[in-house]
Amino acid sequence: MTTRDQHEHRSPDLGPDLGPDLGSDRSPDRSGHRDPHRSPARRRHHLPAGRAASGSYALDITPETAGWDRSSLRVLELAPGGVHTLVTGDSEWIVLPLSGACTVQTADADFELLGRDDVFGSVTDFAYLPRDTRAQIASGAGGRFALAGAKCERRLPARYGPAPEVPVELRGAGNCSRQVNNFAAADTFVCDRLIAVEVLTPGGNWSSYPPHKHDEHHPGVESELEEIYYFEVEGGGLGYHRVSPSRTDGTDVLAEVATGDAVLIPDGWHGPSIAPPGRTLYYLNVMAGPGEQREWLIRDHPDHRWIRDTLPDLPVDPRLPLYGPTPGPTPAPQDPEATR
Repeated sequence: MTTRDQHEHRSPDLGPDLGPDLGSDRSPDRSGHRDPHRSPARRRHHLPAGRAASGSYALDITPETAGWDRSSLRVLELAPGGVHTLVTGDSEWIVLPLSGACTVQTADADFELLGRDDVFGSVTDFAYLPRDTRAQIASGAGGRFALAGAKCERRLPARYGPAPEVPVELRGAGNCSRQVNNFAAADTFVCDRLIAVEVLTPGGNWSSYPPHKHDEHHPGVESELEEIYYFEVEGGGLGYHRVSPSRTDGTDVLAEVATGDAVLIPDGWHGPSIAPPGRTLYYLNVMAGPGEQREWLIRDHPDHRWIRDTLPDLPVDPRLPLYGPTPGPTPAPQDPEATR
């Protein structure tokens, strides 16, 4: 039986606290215990799996529900034969298969995404959708698809991103080694505002380390970006993620994260993300900001900057790369204006 979800999706207006139930001190943790010391402000930045679900979306984060200006992330779950209509509105979007394959159709372009079995097995192809577009996403066998979005000004052409052209970077060293799939990094794929990458951290390693931030605009030093972390843990299990305040009353999170969880980072020093022993930790980073230049510039926490100085003396974790193209020079970004 074919499942069809043809409505134009509208996110519920939950406001910056993600609705009255999501800010309640009465919410239990994973073990069923209630923590009276965990404040509503802290909990609204950590969204356990299912807490921000809406309709066809297992996760639905918009600027309105996050309480910021630009960044969005949705995780679309389609049953076999499922079809979903996405109206992009004032945002640009990337359709990124997490598991499964799909087709993406607009009035001007059709894309077939071969996808992948899961995020731990391979890089994937993807589709870029411009603002002010109506798209149909369909999957014969079903699957899960991340929709990474950002409010933007320019309307760029719809484009296909082939998996073999995704630059795979090995970042860090020693037990701070991780793999970064730079499918929509600022210097690899042209968008108007959106920046998005995947990070895979082998079991027992720390990533997003040393802690760093990008919540202020300092030309050539730091860019202002809202960021979403979406997590999966290979084979189940738990990882940990830390955000510490960079300002008075800033974001303060120590989260136990599992598959389907997300963390919102409007500000603050973020890291480490800690993979449990024997389990690879995956996260999808989605970012956007107000700066004239689309760039990812970070500032290390001054108390932990010394860690970066030790990395050149350490070997990269031999378990990396987990998969993907051989790391090499980053290709020049495509100029979408030339394809109009």
